[in-house]
Amino acid sequence: MKWFVEWMKGGLLEVQEYLRLLKQVFRGMVTRPFYMRDMIEQFDAIGVGSLTVVVLTGTFTGMVLTLQSGLTLDQFGARSMVGRLVSASMIKELGPVLTALMVCGRVGSGIAAELGSMTVTDQIAALRALGTDPVRKLVIPRVLAGTLMVPILTVVANGVGLVGAWLIALTQLKVQTAVFWNNVVGGLYIQDVWMGLIKPFFLGFVLVSIGCHVGLRTKGGTQGVGRATTNSVVAGSVLVLAVDFLITKILIVTMY
Repeated sequence: MKWFVEWMKGGLLEVQEYLRLLKQVFRGMVTRPFYMRDMIEQFDAIGVGSLTVVVLTGTFTGMVLTLQSGLTLDQFGARSMVGRLVSASMIKELGPVLTALMVCGRVGSGIAAELGSMTVTDQIAALRALGTDPVRKLVIPRVLAGTLMVPILTVVANGVGLVGAWLIALTQLKVQTAVFWNNVVGGLYIQDVWMGLIKPFFLGFVLVSIGCHVGLRTKGGTQGVGRATTNSVVAGSVLVLAVDFLITKILIVTMY
């Protein structure tokens, strides 16, 4: 029983520190100083740096989704409707979530390792000693970059995913190009598009802020950095799925 109490206390402490970090981030976003050079560097590192893995993930997701959906729709004689199914699935759910998970695995772990290394080597303490706020210098540029770049990466993933789906539909399922794209457009409503664009903002914010929080809370030398990297990916991935559910529930209630 004692270990459970200690575990609960540790969990509540982490939540408290995470909320405190978010408070500092929101306050730092609207007050000076701003580190524009660091922001541009993080936009490049998170956005452009993640482009390859996002393109590959989106393409193969669209391909396999089309292949599997075609087999299922064949049972109902509705193979031509595969475009409608794939577009709704990619735009509303698979695109945002898989993009966020890929970015979490690549960027979230990198942020946790980088900030964790700076923490255990006292570089964070040195920044404070020199009068520089680590949250403004290190956290805010990463949070802004993640929040704004994940939606862009999601749009890219959706686009290449639909192209991959079209290729499979044309070559494997023998669905005509015009039929496929007409079903893609016909299967989408404006609410679906807005849902696919709104969710990535929240998912990007969550995965980057978790990476920053875990990195700044790193202890225990190089072994602690390894644990922080693992914890960042695990916690970030779980929270991405949890936040996706909550945002989806809210959007369904408000938009449909």
